[in-house]
Amino acid sequence: MNSNTKGILNGIIASTSYGMNPLFGLPLYAIGIGVNSVLFYRYFLAVIIYFIWLKFFKKASLKISRQEIFPLFFLGIFFSLSSLTLFEAFHYIEAGIACTILFIYPVMVAIIMSIFFKEKVTKTVIFAILLTSIGIILLYKGKPDTALSIKGILIVLTSALLYALYIVGVKNIKPVKAMNSARLSFYVMLFGLIVYIVNLKFCTTLQMLPNLKAWLFAIGLALFPTIISLETITIAIQLIGSTNTAILGALEPLTAIFFGIVFFHEQLTLRISIGIILILFGVFLIISRKMKVDKI
Repeated sequence: MNSNTKGILNGIIASTSYGMNPLFGLPLYAIGIGVNSVLFYRYFLAVIIYFIWLKFFKKASLKISRQEIFPLFFLGIFFSLSSLTLFEAFHYIEAGIACTILFIYPVMVAIIMSIFFKEKVTKTVIFAILLTSIGIILLYKGKPDTALSIKGILIVLTSALLYALYIVGVKNIKPVKAMNSARLSFYVMLFGLIVYIVNLKFCTTLQMLPNLKAWLFAIGLALFPTIISLETITIAIQLIGSTNTAILGALEPLTAIFFGIVFFHEQLTLRISIGIILILFGVFLIISRKMKVDKI
């Protein structure tokens, strides 16, 4: 398997696994667990599970140099704050429109890469971003008379920017861009955990999970949209670049739509179907573009 194909496959896995957030997160919110506590369990369990996997099964080294500590710390904080600001936005605007606005991050990635790293933004990339953006807007199923909070929109845009900076940083910060993906992902989760330890006043206000079912949801949240998503997106960024990986991220809401239909009996309307087709076509443009590069 060549590097482009591997990068695309990892990007698809990262997007679909990250789209499982609602499947595991919403049941915890439904029983009254607060945002900071949910995200604490997400990162804490991810660090524990991933440490055991890397240390005792893969026998991987977790040693890092002094030059790597500072960039890893900031990547972890950016990634973690992106999660926190998104969930905070839910207090001001509907979750559906918040997640729709969030997907401006591929545009932000393309702009940052173009301005600061002189990456050429091709017509294909621009068209793919346009198609996926329209498709994601069509997926939104909000109430027609819902008022939009400016504060909520600004918080979501902050979340998108932080996520964009993380994606760009993984590819372009010298001490970490060639770093092993597993080691990088582990320290991003570890440093990201600091945000919730501080917010929970060093865990003095942490809410305990009430039963085994809640713990299983928390483990699922740590495993799929955190460990699997974070490592595969890191591999994808390293192999196919920040902009292409960001566009593949448009597959995330499709996962949410799939689980909504299968588990929550939501309807597949014509509007949603058109949105799905546009997203898939936009992603196909990026995949076919990378495949053509392979053949040259």
